[in-house]
Amino acid sequence: MNRFHVHLNVADLATSIRFYTALFGAEPTVRKDDYAKWMVEDPRVNFAISTTGRAPGIDHLGIQAESGAALAALGQRLDAAGGSIMPEQAAVCCYARSDKLWTEDPQGTRWETFHTLGEATTYYAGEAPCATDGASCSPDLSRVKPKVDKGAACCAPQSGCC
Repeated sequence: MNRFHVHLNVADLATSIRFYTALFGAEPTVRKDDYAKWMVEDPRVNFAISTTGRAPGIDHLGIQAESGAALAALGQRLDAAGGSIMPEQAAVCCYARSDKLWTEDPQGTRWETFHTLGEATTYYAGEAPCATDGASCSPDLSRVKPKVDKGAACCAPQSGCC
């Protein structure tokens, strides 16, 4: 079963860890100086927070796939939804190595679908966008021409998604 993913940027990691630990009734499964993650079962969510230089708030949403085949199926669904897809193979970000597919919804919210391949010792590595600006590891999706006209209603004829 896939898992919903939420990544928040926070201003104060320690205060946020205390809050979310109480909310989820569990300690983070991953805790670093700039990052924490809970793998909650009820509701089934991969909830991550970080202090990586971006404004506090939602950084991105996503779906964590249980397998490469599940990721491929999510990619087909993203394609059918009309979003431009930017793949990343074996990306290192958030102390993990994952295959990823990035897109944006019609409002510009970034979505990350990914299959985690293993742990990593750093928040990011290589040519990740955050390696140069210290921010989120999500790529610059503005470089990809969107399939969906963000100014159109989702099911409007010109939107490209229906």
